[in-house]
Amino acid sequence: MHAQEVTREIEHRAPRPGRDRRTDQKDVEVTTFRLADHVIPPGVTTDVGDGDEWPRIHDELLNAEILVVATPTWVGRPSSLAQRALERMDAMISETDDEDRPVAYNRVAGVVVTGNEDGAHQVISEISGGLGDIGYTVPGQAWTYWNRGPGPGFSYADTDEGHKWSEDTGRTMAANLHAVASALAKNPIPA
Repeated sequence: MHAQEVTREIEHRAPRPGRDRRTDQKDVEVTTFRLADHVIPPGVTTDVGDGDEWPRIHDELLNAEILVVATPTWVGRPSSLAQRALERMDAMISETDDEDRPVAYNRVAGVVVTGNEDGAHQVISEISGGLGDIGYTVPGQAWTYWNRGPGPGFSYADTDEGHKWSEDTGRTMAANLHAVASALAKNPIPA
């Protein structure tokens, strides 16, 4: 499933305060960042100085109830940009909210992986593990992927192969993220 399709499914299900899911399923604001379009120097702090565009992304992370990290598989690993995001998010481990909880608590996260090579489960594990360390709640099956198996091949947009499975797991991912985000909204993790 393409990352935008997963985002649309999450928009459809995402909880918002005062929102009745049965009557208003599209009252969700979604912000997408393509990290390649931003200046994000390496580091493990929220702001490394002049020209660093990460602080804006960090602020959006703190305003989001659901985070979806989308990455291609490169040589069986997450992209360097996905890894850079996790490294910069490392600063969140020591940041706390008004109730002295880690700032990522009571937020959920999932992973979308694409690529024309194998290694999707490894990439999902690496990203999910990092998000859990930072404090996000990662529900079971909060991921989807599409890949062509080992070696070069078609991209997602170039073939219909495997789309149904990716779309089905994407819907499961969205439902699981929604369910856990709703549960955390009603019963937050205490400080």
